[in-house]
Amino acid sequence: MPIRLLVVIFCSFLLGGLVGLAAHPEAWPKTAIVLPVERTGKALVGGPFALTDQHGKRVTDKDFRGRFMLVYFGYTFCPDVCPADMQILSTALENMGPKADRFAPIFITIDPERDTAERLASYVQHFHPRLIGLTGSVDEITAVAKAYRVYFSKVKDESAEDEYLMNHSAFIYVMNEQGEYLTHFGHGTKPDAIVERLTKLL
Repeated sequence: MPIRLLVVIFCSFLLGGLVGLAAHPEAWPKTAIVLPVERTGKALVGGPFALTDQHGKRVTDKDFRGRFMLVYFGYTFCPDVCPADMQILSTALENMGPKADRFAPIFITIDPERDTAERLASYVQHFHPRLIGLTGSVDEITAVAKAYRVYFSKVKDESAEDEYLMNHSAFIYVMNEQGEYLTHFGHGTKPDAIVERLTKLL
């Protein structure tokens, strides 16, 4: 078949396809090339808070300005996830040496009905010496958890009539020196990976 005829046939098919798309614009999304879009703006994670630490002192987010906050939401009765993550965070901070002083590790309870300041004081001493435990009223904890997009809910413990567990998200939120969200670590992130990423922020 002559090359000229092949070109004519090809152009006819191409023109027909373009006419079809023009007549049926709903087909464009399926055939259009999607280009990457640059997104700007700040993540809507975090915000102001006023809570009570393990010594019974009222503290706010502003008390941590000038340091990076490492914020974790959990509860002292947590059987596995919370203590595992706190041990990982503690190990990471220890491995950072003097650089760790730039970071404030904070444990905010999502079970304020049981986690009093006294109980938090006993709990945090098992981990990093600078770990800060924070509690508050139910409304205060609900508000700060909402600001950090943290999920939590009570789950009745079938083995004990008056006991309950807490379902909750498990992230270590990294906030910058102005209290703004930078990144987060998921449950079980290795200490070395945390050290590497935190060091890059300094």
